[in-house]
Amino acid sequence: MIRRLPLLALCTSLLFAPTASGLAEFGIEGMGVVSTPANEVRGTVSPDGQRIIWGSTDRPGGAGGWDLWQATLAGTRWSDPRPLPLNTAANEFDPFFSPDGRWLYFFSNRPGGRGGDDLYRAAVLADGGFGPAQNLGAGVNTRGDEWAPTVSADGQRLLFASNGHGGAGKHDLFVARWDGQAFVDPTPLPGLNTTAEEFDAAWLGDGRAVVFARSDDAARAPVRLWVAQCRQGRYADAQPLALSFNGEADTTLGPVLDANKPGELLVSGSARAPRAGKLDIYRMKAPVATGDDSCGG
Repeated sequence: MIRRLPLLALCTSLLFAPTASGLAEFGIEGMGVVSTPANEVRGTVSPDGQRIIWGSTDRPGGAGGWDLWQATLAGTRWSDPRPLPLNTAANEFDPFFSPDGRWLYFFSNRPGGRGGDDLYRAAVLADGGFGPAQNLGAGVNTRGDEWAPTVSADGQRLLFASNGHGGAGKHDLFVARWDGQAFVDPTPLPGLNTTAEEFDAAWLGDGRAVVFARSDDAARAPVRLWVAQCRQGRYADAQPLALSFNGEADTTLGPVLDANKPGELLVSGSARAPRAGKLDIYRMKAPVATGDDSCGG
């Protein structure tokens, strides 16, 4: 049965502000500003809570291809949505603010990479702008595709998806370590990778749990989010994320913890209501991490 928001909660979610509390199950993020009739995927909030960046595959007004968009906080609401100057005629997608707010990570298939979709980062400048995009290099990027970069709270580990590092099959989840100069030596995230597609992952509770996307084909629906707890060095017993529009026939992906409110999780999907368009960005309470700390993160 699809859970339905009470009328008051539904009305509140239609005007959702990033300072919302007491979520009944979920609320839509920035109706008409962030979430629009286009596809909006993988929102990331800056640690100071003053801006949100997300990716769109088809929102008009970008540089071409898939683009990154940003909105800023005005009072209690997101406003002034604009494409980022980092966009090119190629694809830019899967943004992620580093926990210290100094870097914006993303992937791109722009010219000059190692092949396919590569991981990049750009410095976040004091005036709110961005430095030039920097390829993360051969330590993580391959001739295949690398997606969904997620940096650990201490900045020492990078969680990402790739189909170019071997693994169990198709896209798998990997973790690379920071050696002082670059992220290197990616190893499979223990316990999760299968012959299906695993991608779009976020650590919960500093790595005591992980939420991730799994699909038979990452380019086609359906895609479902799962939560696994760390037990003795491995993520085990994955269960579907408890969300009414995360069913077997749905497409739900792009989980990112709100860096300003780590008890809340942003996800992309399509609820029956409230709904702005195709894939929208929603906010929900983050699942509780009950695992141990032997998996890192």
